[in-house]
Amino acid sequence: MTTDELTKTLDAFTSLSRKEWASLNKGLNATLTEQERKNIEGIYETISSSEVNDVYLPLSELLYKRMYHNVQLHQDMNKFLQRSRTRVPFIIGIAGSVSVGKSTTARLIQTLAERWPNQPKVSLVTTDGFLYPNEVLEERGLMKRKGFPESYDIRRLISFLTELKSGVKEVEAPVYSHLTYNIESDQSQKIEQPDVVIVEGINVLQVNRKGKRMPPLFVSDFFDYSIYVDADEEDIISWYVERFHLLRNTAFQDPSSYFHRYKDLSDVEATEMAKSIWQSINGVNLDKNIKPTRLRADLILTKGKEHRVEQIQLRK
Repeated sequence: MTTDELTKTLDAFTSLSRKEWASLNKGLNATLTEQERKNIEGIYETISSSEVNDVYLPLSELLYKRMYHNVQLHQDMNKFLQRSRTRVPFIIGIAGSVSVGKSTTARLIQTLAERWPNQPKVSLVTTDGFLYPNEVLEERGLMKRKGFPESYDIRRLISFLTELKSGVKEVEAPVYSHLTYNIESDQSQKIEQPDVVIVEGINVLQVNRKGKRMPPLFVSDFFDYSIYVDADEEDIISWYVERFHLLRNTAFQDPSSYFHRYKDLSDVEATEMAKSIWQSINGVNLDKNIKPTRLRADLILTKGKEHRVEQIQLRK
């Protein structure tokens, strides 16, 4: 995309500062207690009350309005068609880089959405569960491409979303273990008649790969609203290194951890290893596959230092 094309595309968004965005919250007041915020926080980021009040309450109100509109549209369509169609869940997609804080954003939205006036049943699904098992990735020579588009079972993910949008009463999603770095073959996440489903993952806004046949459906075709969590890459690298250090001292110490071999690295060695992994895998994936999907989102949350959202871009 050229500079002119990028500028024209950005013109399709309304850009709001944090202060402007915070002023939009006039309807929902479901603030979170300190303990609730701690329960949502990631291992290396904290959630302040101002982050909830300034950023996520307005976002929650916007999403509620969008869901309410969908419900009204569903009822109008039933009247128009003179038949009763099965109500289907409102699906929110959340995309962004590794270590940018997608999971924390997803948990915040889930917690606040459960407090909407209609008290909806909200389920959260991560696309990590739709990675191919390590055995398959090894066989295909893709272990060092984990997280890249080809490492996901997209057909299974599309099938899962199709069932959700078809009103199937109970659907199942595979479960991924960040400890063993593999799919839990004997576990699944059961989702029963949800009102809202949040689908979080680095790949949720991706389309076909260059040179590949155009698929009939994309994951994002099933979303009623999509969010991209953005940040300067230097900040993301810093957060990734910080997370690597924390995991070295915690999860990596577990003998069953896939990364147990890194448990005795010195601080300097851990930093070098994390940066090496970023440069050879995560950074490449961000540049080639994730960041290009940013402008496909309905809303972009741009973070500054300390994971503080500084700007919001809203598709017009």
